[in-house]
Amino acid sequence: MTNSLKLKSLIVEKGFTQQSLASKMGISFASLNMKIHNKRQFKAKEISLLCNLLTIRDVNEIFFA
Repeated sequence: MTNSLKLKSLIVEKGFTQQSLASKMGISFASLNMKIHNKRQFKAKEISLLCNLLTIRDVNEIFFA
């Protein structure tokens, strides 16, 4: 389960909006929003991309909480 609060705060901290981040990931805003709010699961490729874009070091802290 994704830690939504930590992920959302990290998105803002790194200067992204959900819309701009979704665009960089090649997915729709709606899809990203559903994944952030645990209505859908992130794919491994998406997690890897987010780790690179947001400089996430501890994957477990956010994506496997």
